[in-house]
Amino acid sequence: MSITCGIDWAEAHHDVAVSDEHGRILSRRRIDTGVGGYGELLALLAEHSEEPTTIPVAIETDKNLLVTALQHAGFDVYAINPRAVARYRERHGQTGKKSDPGDAAVLAGILRTDRHLHRPLPQITDDALGVKAAARQHQEAIWALHQTISRLRAVLLDFYPQALVAFPKLKHHAALAVLAAAPTPDAATLLTKRKIISLLRGCGRRNDPALVDQIHRDLHAVALRQREPVEAALGVTVSGLVEIITAMLRTVAALEKHLAETFAQHPLAPVLTSVPGLGPILAARVLAEIGDDPDRFSSANGLRAFAGTAPVTRASGRSRYVKARKVRNKRLNDACHWWAFSALTKSVGARALYDRRRAAGDGHNAALRNLAHKLLGRLWWCLRSKQLWDDNTAWPQQLPESPVTPAA
Repeated sequence: MSITCGIDWAEAHHDVAVSDEHGRILSRRRIDTGVGGYGELLALLAEHSEEPTTIPVAIETDKNLLVTALQHAGFDVYAINPRAVARYRERHGQTGKKSDPGDAAVLAGILRTDRHLHRPLPQITDDALGVKAAARQHQEAIWALHQTISRLRAVLLDFYPQALVAFPKLKHHAALAVLAAAPTPDAATLLTKRKIISLLRGCGRRNDPALVDQIHRDLHAVALRQREPVEAALGVTVSGLVEIITAMLRTVAALEKHLAETFAQHPLAPVLTSVPGLGPILAARVLAEIGDDPDRFSSANGLRAFAGTAPVTRASGRSRYVKARKVRNKRLNDACHWWAFSALTKSVGARALYDRRRAAGDGHNAALRNLAHKLLGRLWWCLRSKQLWDDNTAWPQQLPESPVTPAA
């Protein structure tokens, strides 16, 4: 008898439904999210199969602690997109009725009827999972840093615009050091050139009289002012944001160092870093999203679809058009965009393909997407065969012919 299991997960509990091959619900259970709930789930599945790990499990996430435990135990876990679950739910009723136990049953039914249309989560090694965790947290930290810098810029624009003139790039250590010492226009008027020199030297900047004069002039420029109580409140905000950004910069640097060290230990690191345009950090992001399961993508087209570089065609009647793929791994798509951009100056073949696409009428981003599409196909082969990248093999038609050496 074919048994399937669906789990509707939540922060406080999980709802479980076990279905037979005819769609009948054999068991329903609400379990907690800890070790006790996991043990209860295993016992429940063991009641319906002598080999409980052969029961496929459907759930709407791929990064829950329960998912990790089930994969480690040897279960095939299927992460079903919540949008797909909503469409499956509508097959059984149009009233809009929804419940957690009901969704668990829907998930079990998906595997019963359409298991062949879904793929289980890949079997990623612990080394690759470590790279994935480090790469994602590094990227998240950078995004959070940029958001905080944008907030600081908005606050300065409200009452202290001369600071933005003096420091267009607020992430620089010089900008943070001076703003920490002079978080308000009043404090800026008290800054002498000697003090500015001291602050710049403290953050590692060499003695640059022209830079000191420019900062002093910009901070002392006449500007419109807020009322004193407003300036005081916003000055406290600036001081706090400067401290936060400084701490975040240290965190990003620590995460980047850890990511580089973790990635360097992975067996596929030499393959990825041999690719033009992929440095250690960008290569780590690519590995983090692709993983190291050799059976995850049976063809290069599967990897391209996952990354979103492969376009989709919409055809109905006389209408037919091709557009960019929206459903994709956005992190991998972003990494491929910057990989293609970097490859323009690292690979003659990549540059030739980009120039050809531009000459054919593609915009910059469209040409980069087409280049990333080609790069991914060649990378798939390298990862599959564990061979280093060879630009002459990757672009046999794009590379210029070698000059003929005249006979002596």
